[in-house]
Parts: sequence; structure tokens; C-alpha cells
Amino acid sequence: MPPPSDIVKVAIEWPGANAQLIEIDQKKPLTSIIREVCDGWSLSNPEYYALRYADGPQLYITEQTRGEIKNGTILRLTISPSRAARQLLERIQSSSMDARLEALKELAKLSADITFATEFTNMEGISVLTRLVESGTNKTSSCGEMLAFTLTAFLELMDHGIVSWEMISLPFIKQIAGYVNHTMADASILQRSLAILESMVLNSQTLYLKVAEEITVGQLIAHLQVSNQEIQTYAIALINALFLKAPEDKRQEEHVNTLDLPLTEMANVLAQKHLRSIILNHIIRGNSPIKTEMAHQLYVLQVLTFNLLEERMMTKMDPSDQAQRDIIFELRRIAFDAESDPNSSTEKRKAMYTKDYKMLGFTNHVNPAMDFTQTPPGMLALDNMLYLAKVHQDTYIRIVLENSSREDKHECPFGRSAIELTRMLCEILQVGELPNEGRNDYHPMFFTHDRSFEEFFCVGIQLLNKTWKEMRATAEDFNKVMQVVKEQITRALSSKPNSLDQFKSKLRSLSYSEILRLRQSERMSQDDFQSPPIV
Repeated sequence: MPPPSDIVKVAIEWPGANAQLIEIDQKKPLTSIIREVCDGWSLSNPEYYALRYADGPQLYITEQTRGEIKNGTILRLTISPSRAARQLLERIQSSSMDARLEALKELAKLSADITFATEFTNMEGISVLTRLVESGTNKTSSCGEMLAFTLTAFLELMDHGIVSWEMISLPFIKQIAGYVNHTMADASILQRSLAILESMVLNSQTLYLKVAEEITVGQLIAHLQVSNQEIQTYAIALINALFLKAPEDKRQEEHVNTLDLPLTEMANVLAQKHLRSIILNHIIRGNSPIKTEMAHQLYVLQVLTFNLLEERMMTKMDPSDQAQRDIIFELRRIAFDAESDPNSSTEKRKAMYTKDYKMLGFTNHVNPAMDFTQTPPGMLALDNMLYLAKVHQDTYIRIVLENSSREDKHECPFGRSAIELTRMLCEILQVGELPNEGRNDYHPMFFTHDRSFEEFFCVGIQLLNKTWKEMRATAEDFNKVMQVVKEQITRALSSKPNSLDQFKSKLRSLSYSEILRLRQSERMSQDDFQSPPIV
């Protein structure tokens, strides 16, 4: 008698008959068990049959998966995967529209099963489906349901990875793109078409190029303005996929009118004001709560947007580049509104520059360009400083002059702080890292401004200056201050502020004394005060 662990008690159904309650010996071949079940109902040709789960996805049971059968499971005797595949292949090519629709409906459900999918694919079933789509026979509204099931089955079959996406023809791509570009397309057809195009792009660089020639951002933006969140999600997923696969040079180019350009020619698509404001107004601030998959796509979009900064972050300053050095001169000019006397001697000018660069808080007073040779943050730090000086000039001048008038030991070095803060913000936002499949922690406030990273920096540098004063810090405390600022920023971000103003408001409530209080409170709650030595 087999040990109890090898015996599984199940019920097996067959249409029009009473269920059989049997004990499956997991040591016996599956073919033997199917033969016994067929004998119980006097069914001949047991090789024509297989077992499937009666509930859930109703997957076929194979020798590889039979170990997952649990006691009390309800199974169903059904025709084998190969016979099912052959029959469905014949029926989807039937001249009867009703028969074809029923077959495609069943195919869409069965295609999720890898066992069936393998059999169907081996019979050239995918080619039959692509020809159905290419022929355009399903364009009429009466055939919309049929087309939707065809596309569902196609996507399910391709997702198993049994055949390469490279086999997809250009007429098929054009047909699918046509459904996306057609503003009146049926919602179910549009969803599946967007999903198919996304899979093509993610699975093949060749197909990426072909898809990008057929789809424009303007058309995808139109799908972001509908009330159906699933369509919005698929549209953003396709934008993300196209952007993820775009060659580096295509991502960084600037174009005046991006809405009518193919995505291959579009640079910085994610930073376009039109796209950002539509996402903000129609999705983030829309009427529907954000679902998990949408949150993930928004997170991916956020990551890809910030990854545009990677090139500047990893670019060292060239101290011999006059244009780059002019930016430092500009920072000095804005801060002190000083033009050097052209009649003064070289030595006198150098001494004045050195004094000013020290007041600006650079580590290298003689040649501050050397401060930007470390990557990260490289030239990105200088970009941020120039943005602050030009866009928030009063704030910039106040920070610089306030610190240059303090006692030497208590001054907060602006230059060094800006460089370290930029590095920290890149670390917090994981600039340069690929999106994580399981994450969905996007931040609404980053969709509220065209220059969100620069604005994030401007808020951060004011916070750093404030925290420095609260801590009564000196140069020796620099790293300690940076740790507190990082904690203030990450705590404020975790509250998911909806705007930069909400973010600033949250930071105001996270003063240095509040951070100390929170740390103490968290330490107290983590300690085990019931341990024997304490008791």
C-alpha cells in the first residue's frame, strides 16, 4: 500500500455524469490514472483525454505539475491539449461566423495554459491568428468581439515565449497600430492592441523601430484623456516601453513640436509639458482612484524621467572648457553683482576671485571647476546651482550672503552643500537605475512642474541651510547635517505630498528637534523593555 503522502483524494467531473471520487496515487503514471477514470465512464480511447482543474484558470495537469494537486480538489476530464488545439484551429477558420466566434472565445481562455499553448503553436496556430488580423476581416463593429478574442489569444500565446517576436510581420504591426491610431476603436480592442505593441517593443529592438514609425505621441496622449483607466494605463505603458528602448541619442535631442513626431525622433518625451500636464490633470488628479498597475506605470515614468539626468550626473567638468567656467563666473556675478576692474592686475583679480569663491563655499577656492570633477554628481550639480541663481535669484543671493557674513566656523558652504545635496537627491531618486518590476511608489509632486528635479533641489538647499542653523553646525558637522537633511527629505517624501508646496509644508514640520524626537520615539518602540535583564 502506498504511503499516505503519495495519495491525493479528488473529485473528477464529466458533463452529464456523476462525479467520480477517487484516490490518485502520485507514484502511478498520469496516463494510467486517466485510463482508470475513462473506464469508470466507459469512455474509449483514453489517450484522447486529459485532466484539468475545474476552478480558477482551469490549467491542464501534466506529469510536471501533478504534485500541486491538493486533497479535495475538483478536477475535470477533458479532451487532450493536442486534440483541443487541432479542433480549435479548424473551428477558427470556419466559414460560420458564430462557430468562429465561439472558437476564438475558447481559444482566448485556453491560450493562458502553457501545455495547450505549446500544442497550438506547434500547429502554426499563431500564424493563422496573425493572418486573420492582417486580412482586416474583423474591422466591422459586428466583428469587434471576434477581433478582441483573437488579439487576447495572440497576446497570451506570445507571452509564453515559445516563438520569437521577431516573426511578426510589418502588415500585422500596421494593422495593430491602426487600431491604436483609430480614435473610435472599441475599448477592448484598443487595450489589447496597446498591450501587443508594448510587448513587441520590449521584446525586440527591430520591432521597436517599426512600431515607433507607426505610433506618434500625439495619438498616445489622446488615449490618456479618456475616462477608462485601463486604456490610460496601457497607453503610459507603451510610452514607457518606447522610451526605455529608444537609443540614447534619440532620448536627449530637443524638438520644437513633439506631438506629431514619431517617438524614434522624439527626445525627452517624458519631460514634455503637454504630456506631463495631461497625466497630472487626467490621471493623478482624475476622478478615479489610482489602481496598482497604473501606480507602477507612473513610477516607471518617473524613473525614466529622472534617468534623463544620468548623462549630466556622470559628466565631469572640464576645467579647460571656457563655456563651463563661464557658468561659475555667472554664479559669482549674480551673488556679488561684481564685475572686475579691467585695469586691475592679474594678481589682484585672482585674489578677488579666490575670496569670492571661498564666500561661495567652494572647496577649491583657486579653481572651483575642480569641485565638479567627481561623478556623481558631476555637471548636474552646476546645472542645479545655475537654475537656483537664475530662477530663484533672491533665494540664491540670500543663502550666499547670509553664510558669508557668519562667523567662519558657522558658515554653511553653499558650493560644497549644493554638490553634496545633488548627489544625495540622485541617490534618493535612484537616478540611472532601471525601474523595479515590483514597485509603484511614484510621487505626484514630480508631475506638477516641468523642472521638478531642479525645484526639488531648490527646496532641498533651503532646507539644508535652515537645518545647518538649527544644529548650530560647523564645518566638522557637515556629514552629520547631510544625514539629517536626507532623513528630513525621505520622511517628507514618504507622506506622498501632492505638490511642491505640500512638500515644503511637510518639511517645515520636520525640524531638527522633531527629527531627534522621532528618532528617540522609534528607538523606544524598537527596544524590548520586557527582556529579563531590564525587568
